[in-house]
Amino acid sequence: MLARLLSGDAPRSRVLSAVLILILAGLALAPFVFPGTRSVNVAAKVMVFVLLVASYDLLLGYTGIVSFAHTMFFGIGGYGVGIAMAKLGSDWGSLALGVVCALALAAVLAFAIGLLSLRVRAIFFAMITLAVAAFFQILASQLSDFTGGEDGLSFRLPELLRSRLMSYYLIFGVALALFLALLRVVNSPFGRVLLSIRENEFRSEALGYRTVVYRTVANCLGAVIAAAAGVLYAIWLRYTGPDTTLSFNIMIDILLMVVIGGMGTMYGAVLGATIFVIAQNYLQDLMKLASDASKGVPLLPDLLHPDRWLLWLGVLFIVCVYQFPWGIVGKLRAVRR
Repeated sequence: MLARLLSGDAPRSRVLSAVLILILAGLALAPFVFPGTRSVNVAAKVMVFVLLVASYDLLLGYTGIVSFAHTMFFGIGGYGVGIAMAKLGSDWGSLALGVVCALALAAVLAFAIGLLSLRVRAIFFAMITLAVAAFFQILASQLSDFTGGEDGLSFRLPELLRSRLMSYYLIFGVALALFLALLRVVNSPFGRVLLSIRENEFRSEALGYRTVVYRTVANCLGAVIAAAAGVLYAIWLRYTGPDTTLSFNIMIDILLMVVIGGMGTMYGAVLGATIFVIAQNYLQDLMKLASDASKGVPLLPDLLHPDRWLLWLGVLFIVCVYQFPWGIVGKLRAVRR
């Protein structure tokens, strides 16, 4: 039963299995085990970014597509819900309309970008997606009548979802279901073709596969899942804006999470997102404790000052890249072998 649920793609490492079970249990029980609003916010953000990173790994890790437009689709999901709820009212019909329109727009844009751009080389496709994402971010900032401009949009949800507990478990259930669906996709014959395209596109063409079609479908699927992640994030925040979903800094964070966890492994999205989001939120607190404890030692308190948390986050990333060149999941599986 478990093997079917995981689509036959077991973690293949006892340590990795234990860590994944621990993360799943922690997220499932977070509202009851970890007190305080901050810890629940971190847990909800972890779930959203696990889904977002997994959708990007489908492109980068499994298909070899380098795209910088993923935050655009993330933002489409958030703005779809935000605009519908803010303009049409806080009922289930408005929420459903916003979700459907956001997912449909993400699919259409991904199809257009893929069909027109995936025939070019990887670096040129990356540049095209970067330009499109920048244009969409500017558009969201300028159309203030619809998007709220730089201030974004705050909105109310249907009464059932106004409970933080209900919102949390909605995000948990949808994120888990979509992650398992992605796991099924990458372990299907379609996923095997994507891997062959990543390894050798010309050989895949010679075998009769229309690589542009497969890459376009993968691009659309990744975009729809990213938009779904944006929907979940907007529902949790009750807000959407350019800085929360469309910022290029989020795109950099996604890349870091993929590399840390391990490209071409859906489980890498779980580890990468969990480690990165927790570090973002708690590294400053740990550094403050370390700085206070090291008072009296020359230079050390200044080096460990909380204001330098980005420096140490960068150091942690460099260490991860050197120690785990195939990501944490790749390293754990290699150790088992």
